[in-house]
Amino acid sequence: MKPVIRKIVSYEEETLIEGFKEAATPVRMFAVAAVITNPWAGKYVEDLRPEIKAFGPILGQILTDKISQIAGGALNIEAFGKAAVVGTNGEIEHASALIHTLHFGNIFREAVEAKSFLSFTNTRGPANAPIMVPMMDKNDGGKRSHYLTLQFNIADAPGPDEVVIVLGGSTGGRPHHRIGDRYQELKELGHDVENPAAV
Repeated sequence: MKPVIRKIVSYEEETLIEGFKEAATPVRMFAVAAVITNPWAGKYVEDLRPEIKAFGPILGQILTDKISQIAGGALNIEAFGKAAVVGTNGEIEHASALIHTLHFGNIFREAVEAKSFLSFTNTRGPANAPIMVPMMDKNDGGKRSHYLTLQFNIADAPGPDEVVIVLGGSTGGRPHHRIGDRYQELKELGHDVENPAAV
């Protein structure tokens, strides 16, 4: 079983000036989306696993290859995320199913040599719905400079019986980040900086 892919869409933006100041290094953010037929549209399906296991590796590899090409190499990606938008004849669970699986996400994580998990959104909407891809540093979830969100849309997707599956990436953080990292505040508040996950 293979996913039926209607189209693949790439989106890219490059920030040269932010906050009335030129960026020392322009920041590139980009995304690759696959518009696929929702295999569960229009009905309740109890077991989603067969399609998850069949579709995940194929979609993960296709999108990882394409986003790596846009980035000029997977290791140029510093921040990353994922998203899915299911059409109106599907469930939020369908969007979640296709991106919240190691069969999909680990292909991207391994390609960029990441330690962090992929931040995400999973939503439902009509064609031209906003697609929001939140991102964070691929190795450090507390590095606030790389808290980014890429937004774009596809004019004719998702159709009612479709799902848009997305990977996003960035070559850097916000151009003039100056709010500090999570660890600085933990230290100020007297928390254990060596084990920030415990807070």
